[in-house]
Amino acid sequence: MKNVAAFDAADYLDTDEVIAEYINAALEDENPAVFLQAIADVAKARGMSRLAKDAGLGRESLYKALAPGAKPRYDTVLRLLRALGVELHATPSHSA
Repeated sequence: MKNVAAFDAADYLDTDEVIAEYINAALEDENPAVFLQAIADVAKARGMSRLAKDAGLGRESLYKALAPGAKPRYDTVLRLLRALGVELHATPSHSA
């Protein structure tokens, strides 16, 4: 039986453009857990310690905020996105 490596999105998040597209794709999903998982994947790609420092959070707080089922505060999410160099923008919805 062959060993198959598990897929890890963090292995492919190597440019700012790819990261922004990944976050945008996650925002299209109605499930907020998908968005938080995307942030966690980017955090892993960039380095959790570095992100925690850049966002002004302790490492333990960062892990708690991005844990499955977590419901981080809006200001925490914004701090993480800014530390990752990602901006969120609103556009009009085209659904009737």
